[in-house]
Amino acid sequence: MDLLRRREGPVEVLTLNRPDQRNALSPELMADISTAFRECLEDTGVRAIVLTGAGDRAFCAGMDLKAFAERSQASGPAADTTHFMMFSQGRYPKPIIGAANATAVAGGWELLLNCDIVVTSDKAKFGLPEVKRGLFAAGGGTTLPGRIPLGIALELGLTGDLIDAARAYELGLVNRVVPAEDVLDTALDVARRIGENGPLGVLATKKLMRVAFTDGVAAARAAQEGERAKVFESEDALEGARAFAEKREPRWKGR
Repeated sequence: MDLLRRREGPVEVLTLNRPDQRNALSPELMADISTAFRECLEDTGVRAIVLTGAGDRAFCAGMDLKAFAERSQASGPAADTTHFMMFSQGRYPKPIIGAANATAVAGGWELLLNCDIVVTSDKAKFGLPEVKRGLFAAGGGTTLPGRIPLGIALELGLTGDLIDAARAYELGLVNRVVPAEDVLDTALDVARRIGENGPLGVLATKKLMRVAFTDGVAAARAAQEGERAKVFESEDALEGARAFAEKREPRWKGR
């Protein structure tokens, strides 16, 4: 299977499982990821997702050009990648933690850039080498100027050069840098801590922060009013207050 799935409490772990191809994205793998994202969105028991790669050679080497070329010559309908595209556009509702077990380039780095939180191996490198193949970073790389200074973003995008994990951390593009053997456990710890929180509050927080990032603070403030009643008047809001008063862990219902 090109995508492995397992549940760790409230966390769904997705592992890109094409280590011999450096976990490159084939049409089938993208469709599998999209299906997993859809099913996780529909499953109220999933509070967060961890996305990682198999092996120690790469988190993901980007698009599998050979597989895409073969698929373009094949007949039949294209696979449904709706929820993969939702993720690529920053619109996926549930929190996704990237666990970069090794180097991520091109679409592989863009997967991580689209994650909400990133934990990386201290040996990993990152880059957008699409220009070296006559392409450009269409999976999220061109949004870098929204996160780092324009000149640095342009240097990364126009040269296709790699940066190491320490530089990525310095630029604020990853959250944690740890030894390779600790990447998954660290990402799972972050995901579990998110999963312990009120699900409605988590979803609203991610949504509003994403709106602030893409559309600006004023848009986020306007959108906040639509979330306020849904969250503050929910059963979970009452449960949170009761649990605090009774000195116990809350029992969330997601409503």
